[in-house]
Parts: sequence; C-alpha cells; structure tokens
Amino acid sequence: MTGLACGIVGLPNVGKSTLFNALTRKAAAAVANYPFCTIDPNVGIVEVSDPRLQILSDISGSNKLVPATVTFVDIAGLVKGASEGEGLGNKFLTNIRETDAIIHVVRCFEEGDVIHVSGKVDPIDDIEVINLELILSDLQMIENIAQKLEKQLKSKKEFQPVYDTLQKAIAHLNQNKSLRSMPATAEEKAHLAQYPFLTNKKVLYVANVNEDSLPSLENDLVKKVRAYAEKEGNSVIPICAKLEEELAQLSPQEAQEFLQSLGLQETGLDRLIKAAFATLDLITYITTGEIETRAWPVSKGANAQEAAGKIHTDIQKGFIRAEVVSYNDMVTYKGRVGAREAGKARSEGKEYIVHDGDVILFFHN
Repeated sequence: MTGLACGIVGLPNVGKSTLFNALTRKAAAAVANYPFCTIDPNVGIVEVSDPRLQILSDISGSNKLVPATVTFVDIAGLVKGASEGEGLGNKFLTNIRETDAIIHVVRCFEEGDVIHVSGKVDPIDDIEVINLELILSDLQMIENIAQKLEKQLKSKKEFQPVYDTLQKAIAHLNQNKSLRSMPATAEEKAHLAQYPFLTNKKVLYVANVNEDSLPSLENDLVKKVRAYAEKEGNSVIPICAKLEEELAQLSPQEAQEFLQSLGLQETGLDRLIKAAFATLDLITYITTGEIETRAWPVSKGANAQEAAGKIHTDIQKGFIRAEVVSYNDMVTYKGRVGAREAGKARSEGKEYIVHDGDVILFFHN
C-alpha cells in the first residue's frame, strides 16, 4: 500500500460499512443489518481535501492537480473470539497488520431496528471486546517470534536485546494491555517497530451517532468514549455515518449547503482525514508548475533530503539544494518568480526541516 493506510475496525452493525461507503463516495461495501456482511476487505482510496492546491494551480497554470490520498481498508466486523478464528477471525486481522493506523468505529446511538451483536449498546464494552481480540492476536504472533529467536540465541547473541524486549511485551499483553501503553525505551520501541503488531498502531476512535445528536454530535455515549480515549492518549471524532453517506451522494456545492443548513461547517470525513494525518504526525509539502500541482505527505520533522525522496530516490541521492517558498508568500507574490524578486524564496540545504505548506523546488544531479 502506498501513502497512508487506515484499517477500519469495529463490531458488526456499528456503522463501519456505511462510513466506508461515504468515504469512498460510492456504495462499494454492501450495507446490511447482519454480521459478516463484509467478507473480503474493501479498499478505497480517498483524496485529501486541500484548497491550497487549486489556488497554487491557478497561479502556476498547472495541467493537473494531484492531492494527497489516504487508503481506507474496511475490515469485516470482528466478534469475540476472532483471534481464535471465531467468525472470520484471523483472516481479517492480517488485513489490519498492513495498515498504518486503526480507525475504530464505535456505536454511540440507540436504535431499536438496528440489532446490536451483544444485545445492548455499550461503547466501552464494544471497544474492549475488539481490543482484547487484537491483544490476543498480537500475543500469538509475539510468542511465535520469541520462540524462533530463542533457538537462534545459541549462535547469535546479538538477538538477546530484542528477545528481552519481546519477553517484556508478552508480560504486558498478558495483563490485557495494548503494546502502545507499554513503558519502553527508544531502543525497545525500535525493537517492536520491526513487527506489524496491531496493538502498537495508533488508534482513532470514530463515535458513530445518529441524526438525533446533530448538530452538536455529542451525547452521553460519546462522552464515555472520550473519557476512555483520553486515558489512552487517543482522539475521538464523532461522526454521523448515515449523514455522511447521504452527503456523499450530493455534488460538493449541494453537500456544503446541506451541511450549513444543519449548522455544520465541514464534513465528518474531512475531519476524520485531518485527524488521521495528525495522529500519524504527517504534514504536506507542495510542488507546483505547469505540469502539475501536487501534495506530498511527509512525517513531521522530515528534512529536505528525505522529502525529496518522496518524489524519487534519485532526487534524494543527487540532492543539491531546495528552494522553499511558504504557501502564503506564493499567494501574496503570485508565484515563485514574484517571491524570488521579493526575497521570499529561501535556498535550503539537505538538513532543512520541512514545514506544512512549504512549496518546494528541488535541485539535484
């Protein structure tokens, strides 16, 4: 998977597929009121809304716009016992391993005609059921890795520190705690980062409310999820998935008017995508010219040479310098030439730390 990928998880009937349909602007996932309606993971690639691109494109006379994208993987509703193969079990957990972050959809609405898999609406209970399955799945994986390492230790003593970290992680998981919450040194974190552990991924909770909670998107169930997430250091985005699905069927202008009539400023999906970027510490730099205006996501703290590698490894290897103009200066001085004349174009070396909205031209061998 290229770019940023998020796996959408949740119990059956919490509104995952409805949210996914809205995200991908097309009814790609069948929505039905029974568990295991989604068998294979549906994958949707969603453009990240960024009004700066159109403005820069108009200045540069670009032939095309290329926004940043987020890949969303809709994973079938997990149930208790998934890690032991209950329901469709492990098959789906493998799909989540390939993603950068987990979007955990939690039902925060009461509705008689939508059955709940456990017969009652309790978002914290739901979260814990899923978390436990992810913990059990990691435990299975980590024990297998530790066993193999133990055999290699006889001849390769350099694996000892990794083995010790894995043992510490096993003890932590056995207390029903996710790896994210394990106190770890930088070295131990690096050991764990080598493996795609589910409970080591960042989580973003989506509290799915119904139309009764508009426009505030708040209710008592959402508050419970917020309190729970805060303890973990995670964020909560309240969304009305049903409303988002309706908005997705409208033209952008109609959707905006409909939102404003409800007293809302932006779609839940835009909020979700922004939050996913923030959760993973991503920012965007931009390149612009006659051919195209394009957004490039990079990790916060990335330097100019690393950012160049997003375009092509050859540019990274042959990096000479980067000419950087802030987005605001590009707009004020109507492009790079005007910014140069006003002394607003900076020549930066490979160690320059890229900022969100930097408009960069790379010079390379």
